[in-house]
Parts: sequence; structure tokens; C-alpha cells
Amino acid sequence: MLTQSQSTAHELGDAGAGFDLDSGAHREKARARRRRLKNRLVGYGLLTPAASVFILFFYLPALYLFYLAFYHWSVLSPIAHFVGFKNFVTLVHQPLFWRSLENSAYYTLVMIPATTFLALGIAMLLRDGLTARRGGVWRAAVFLPHVTPVVATSIIWVWIFNPHFGLANAILGFAHLPRLGWLESTRWALPAVMIDSLWHSLGLYVIIFLAGLSRVPRELIEVASLEGAGGPRIFRRIIWPLISPTTFLVVVLASVNTWQAFSQIYTMTGGAHGGAGGPAFATTTDALLVFQTAFTYFHFSLAAAMSLVLFLIILALTMVQKWISDRIVFYR
Repeated sequence: MLTQSQSTAHELGDAGAGFDLDSGAHREKARARRRRLKNRLVGYGLLTPAASVFILFFYLPALYLFYLAFYHWSVLSPIAHFVGFKNFVTLVHQPLFWRSLENSAYYTLVMIPATTFLALGIAMLLRDGLTARRGGVWRAAVFLPHVTPVVATSIIWVWIFNPHFGLANAILGFAHLPRLGWLESTRWALPAVMIDSLWHSLGLYVIIFLAGLSRVPRELIEVASLEGAGGPRIFRRIIWPLISPTTFLVVVLASVNTWQAFSQIYTMTGGAHGGAGGPAFATTTDALLVFQTAFTYFHFSLAAAMSLVLFLIILALTMVQKWISDRIVFYR
């Protein structure tokens, strides 16, 4: 039997061992917390420069724009006067504002399907050639227009669409088709801008579709071919469902980019063609009207209200597309 002193020593020894284990676990937890804190500080430090740019040049101006839409402010007066919804009421009674929305809607509704189907078609043609010897050359050729300067290429397109000696009318004449007025015509000015925008942006969406098509298992296509399925059925039953997330991404990007199109319209319809947005406001879109209202007529509060309306339209369009995608997009 253990004496009372020996029993007490054993109890103290067990308590000391437990204390050592608890203190070791506590030190390990403390070191883990310090590592996590260090990793967070490093992450925040790396994120700070980019976040500062976004905050200074995007979020703060966006908040100030929202504030300015409900005030009357002039560059000649530092004091802003609260006017509530007066700026929006003024927009409702402006025929040019409704004309700009109509042009923007027409531009967007034509560009979205044209961009999506043309990009998908070109991507399907290039898909099998990517592994060929000159596959990289074709990809670069398709993507090159997207990285060219918008203003410089738009000036070239102005010469192409010149109604007197431009290349576009020369091609129409060679095909025995009637020559068009293009940028000097109220009917054909906006389609001319669409052609330039389509040429400039198509390469980006082709590359996105190629990335989506690369994730389609070739085994499924081969099995379907062996079972007797033709090309249209394989595309409809296999390829299209698997690239539906990619298609949704392309549609959203095309919607946002086309609704706020500015550079091509401003460059191609300015100068000798009656000022940006001409002729006769045939190419005046909402984004262009915002710029002209703010920096040509100096109605900054009215331009802020237009910008807020433009933001709400794009937000609503994106939400509708998201609602549709939840029902037809297949995520695997």
C-alpha cells in the first residue's frame, strides 16, 4: 500500500503532467492564432493598393453621384441645393432622353445575340484547330482586334464607311448592291457603329467560348457519334448544356458593355458628321448623353440622375438574366 505522502506525490505528478499538456496545447493555439493574424495582415497589405484605387476612383465617386442626383449643383457655385426628384422629373419630360434610351435598347438588343452567336460560331470553328500547328496564330488573329486602341481603329472605320470612297461602299458596288450613306444616314449610322463594336469586341468572347468548349469531354461527343447522333443533335444535347454557364457569362458581359457603349459612338459620329451622336441624334445613346450633359452643357446634377437611371437599367437587366439563368443554366 502507498503511504499518504506517496499518494500525494503521485497526485501532484499527475497534475503537473496535465498542466504541461494544457500549457503546450495553449502555446500551440497561440502560435496558430499568430500565424493566422500574420497571414491576414499580409493579405490586407497586398490588397490595400488595389482596394484604395477602387475606393478612390469608383466607390466614392459612385456615392457622390448618388448624392448629386438629388441636388442642384453647378461648377460656378460650390453650394448644392437639395431638389429631391426634380432632376428625374426633368428627365421624364426630355424627348432626347427617351430617344437615347431607345437607341441604347436597340443597340443592346441587336448586339447581344449577334455577339453571342457569332462568337460561339467562330469558337466552334476554331475548337478543333487549337491543337493544330497554327492554332495559336488563329487565336491571336481573332483576339488582336480587342486589344487595339478603340479610338484609333474607330477613325479607320470612319474612312471605311465614307459614303464616297470608303471600302464598305466599294464592296457593295462590287456585289451590285446599292451604296449606303452609313455615318451620314440616320438609318445606317447606328448599324455602322455596331459593325465596328462587333469587330472590336468579338475576339474576347471567342476566347471565353473556347475556354468553355475546352471543358466539354470529347468522350461524350465520340460516344454520341457512335450511337448515330448527328452534329446538330450533339450540339443541342451535349455541347450547349455544358457551355451554358459560359454563354450566360458572355451574355452578361455583352449586355453591360453594349448598354454603356461610348468610345466608338463618340469617335465615329463626331466632327464632320454633325457632332457626336449624330446625324439628328440617330446614334445618341444614354452613356453618350450623360457625357454631353455633364461636360458640354455642364448640367452635372442632371447627368448624375441619368447615370443613376443607367445603373438601375443595367442592374435590372442583369437580375433578369440571372433569374433566367437559374432555370436554364446547367452547372456541373
